[in-house]
Amino acid sequence: MKSSKIVRKTILEVVDNQLRDLNPPETKETFDRLIKEGYSKEEARRLIGSAVASEIFEVLKQQKPYDHQRFVEALGRLPESAYE
Repeated sequence: MKSSKIVRKTILEVVDNQLRDLNPPETKETFDRLIKEGYSKEEARRLIGSAVASEIFEVLKQQKPYDHQRFVEALGRLPESAYE
């Protein structure tokens, strides 16, 4: 269980870095949209984290580079699961 906490913490750090650096800008756009839809900042970060985790999984599974379009599409599906 300790490793899953580390993974969650690391993914949220990725989200925070993306929000801070506005890279990619779609992360901040999604964050703002989720806040506007009534989600708390923490919930919005976790939802975006699910899209980050989904992209990491795809990169590892397919052994191919990060796919910006796939990530943006996952963000666009939020708050629905990024895994659907």
